[in-house]
Amino acid sequence: MKNFQEHPQSIVLTSSITPVLEKLHPDGQYCIGQDSGIYWRMMEPPEKGAEAPDWFYVPNVPPMLDGEYRRSYVLWKEYVAPLIAIEFVSGNGAEERDVTPPSKTEKAGKFWVYEQAIRIPYYAIFDGFRGNIEVYHLFDNRYTKIQPNDRGHYAIPPMGVELGLILENGVSWLRWWDDAGNLLLTGDEREIAEKQARLNAEAIADQQKAIADQQKLIADQERLAKQQAEAIAEQERLAKQQAEAISCS
Repeated sequence: MKNFQEHPQSIVLTSSITPVLEKLHPDGQYCIGQDSGIYWRMMEPPEKGAEAPDWFYVPNVPPMLDGEYRRSYVLWKEYVAPLIAIEFVSGNGAEERDVTPPSKTEKAGKFWVYEQAIRIPYYAIFDGFRGNIEVYHLFDNRYTKIQPNDRGHYAIPPMGVELGLILENGVSWLRWWDDAGNLLLTGDEREIAEKQARLNAEAIADQQKAIADQQKLIADQERLAKQQAEAIAEQERLAKQQAEAISCS
């Protein structure tokens, strides 16, 4: 069962990571899936051989096929596994941690599929209701739980980023940071930050202009005062000459 946070959460992840991925892939060869099917095995019905992570990223593959947006990701046709898959918990998290292997009657559990079938190097389980995140790294064909760093984030070295949580108005959000600990902003946040930076720059420029105008005014006043002083001195000199001329006559 989906919840109303999943759609904006996916948008936040995609919008904030896009500048990073564009630098990693200047040729544009990568794709992001949001609740899109990954077909990992031919089965009947086909849905039994597919899993749809809430968010995933695949490096070094075209974002479109034959000029059209992907409808799904067929692993046995492209061979490149996603680098990371993220699941958003809607229930108690059992579905996202299900290690059940496939059978003739039962569909495989998500955890088993990502670990044993698709072999996704990084798997994150985000529980926004309880405000926690688990991140796993595939090591020796098994998922090992990653420990957070000093910032409380989970490093994803191949992407040069970290995953972590932000609490806003009592709601937990999954966010990216760069490996220096700087929050990666969404497009809207970048626009707001750029606008604020422009306003700050304009305010500083206005302040500097006001200071320059004030300094010019002071300089003009000092020059006028000097001219007045020189005029008074000249008048005094002329008056003295006249006085000396009168006394001599």
